[in-house]
Amino acid sequence: MKKTTPLPRFSAEPLRPSSSAVSPRKPLTAPSRFQSLDLLATLVAVVDQHGAVQFANAALEDALGMSRRSIAGTRLQDCFTEPALLESALHGASGNHFAALRYDAWLKRTNHDALPVHVVVAQTDNPGEVVVELLPLEQQARQEREERLIDQAQANKELIRNLAHEIKNPLGGIRGAAQLLQMELDSRELIEYTQVIIHEADRLQSLVDRLLAPHRRPHVVGDVNIHEVCERVRSLILAEFPKGLRVVRDYDTSIPEFRGDREQLIQAVLNIAHNAAQALGDRMAAGDARIVFRTRVGRQVTFGKQRYRLALELHVIDNGPGVPDSIKDRIFYPLVSGRDGGSGLGLTLAQTFVQQHHGLIECESVPGETDFKLLIPLP
Repeated sequence: MKKTTPLPRFSAEPLRPSSSAVSPRKPLTAPSRFQSLDLLATLVAVVDQHGAVQFANAALEDALGMSRRSIAGTRLQDCFTEPALLESALHGASGNHFAALRYDAWLKRTNHDALPVHVVVAQTDNPGEVVVELLPLEQQARQEREERLIDQAQANKELIRNLAHEIKNPLGGIRGAAQLLQMELDSRELIEYTQVIIHEADRLQSLVDRLLAPHRRPHVVGDVNIHEVCERVRSLILAEFPKGLRVVRDYDTSIPEFRGDREQLIQAVLNIAHNAAQALGDRMAAGDARIVFRTRVGRQVTFGKQRYRLALELHVIDNGPGVPDSIKDRIFYPLVSGRDGGSGLGLTLAQTFVQQHHGLIECESVPGETDFKLLIPLP
């Protein structure tokens, strides 16, 4: 079990008038009243003033590794590494000292390390009944990271668009001047210099076109089968890297079609898979390089500041050396590459294409396994 860290002092919110005074209706039965809590990804328990659990939602069941029936009637404070903190909070709630109280704690779990959580203890309209909400701190950190990714992607898009337009106009002038100069020259050696200028101008023009591609091309929407996208990318990758590489399918065939731009999604997945294949050079030489395409359905998923009932999870997993720590937080930035000769645009464009589908790409990487996860809302 992980060593607990010192916890901050309680933070209480001012007491507000109870709504029970204006709502004298008879309370609903427990199953009906609490049924909606099962739809939340947040861990929630309803307890009495002594901490005995009256209801635990599905998310709390999963986190504790216990069934709802096993949890019911037990003392919730015994699920924490420091029960006295919840005891004190429940005492304050029963004494009507606050409307809501917050603190950080560690939740004990069956066969797992303790989970750091942010605890919110609040009264309900029913006397002697308290709602305890647990927000995993890892989940909060992930949501903050997603928000930063979205904000950074938007800033990148504006920067790229403006920079590309600023480069494009003088670049055309340089190329045109070099062509005119070449027409006036008789020396073969001098003509070679002008050809170098023209060649490099064309290379930069190609780079600018790639930077502007996501903003120029119209969004062509149609029905998309994600497994057709994966199969197309799989065939392209195996054609380019025919030896020493296995591309493994791990599909959930029940995933429905959704509305999207098929070509953009092919390009997004291809960019990720191509980067993975290039990182697997040593593994290919050893004959054990592997890329896995795994599709799953996520339920009640929150990303990009929105909550979705269903979402596609497409994982592109490789067994390569992992993303270097020096660029791990910047891999979706433009012109950032961990490979010599790389343009640093593949992942930037992939993120842009997926965000145009209201989705997001996340990355988790350690030596031996890198997992790029594409999240896209499903109907």
